[in-house]
Amino acid sequence: MKDYVETKINEECTNNQCPVETSLNIIGGKWKGIIIYRLLDGKKRFNELRREMPRITHRMLTLQLRELEKDSIVKRTVYAEVPPKVEYELTEFGISIRPIIVALFDWGKLVQEKEK
Repeated sequence: MKDYVETKINEECTNNQCPVETSLNIIGGKWKGIIIYRLLDGKKRFNELRREMPRITHRMLTLQLRELEKDSIVKRTVYAEVPPKVEYELTEFGISIRPIIVALFDWGKLVQEKEK
């Protein structure tokens, strides 16, 4: 079974762009996974995300949200109000990454325990 999986992975990544590369092109980087994690529990306004991620700059959060929106992971909703109200939420496609983000969370906890 292991040899079959390794052969399948090698074939997929030799003849075409590797699916792992495709995935990491969308969610890779320092902040995208964290943004997705923060949106797992529902809609958030821009400043809510900023408060939950105090180390990200305003500009970087804006850029990362735009990229996630372009990749159909995040939906941006603008309400016609004064002051303007903008909410971000995961799309149906974005929600499909939930098990991966949860697995990364769990693995991160293991790493933190190991480093203690």
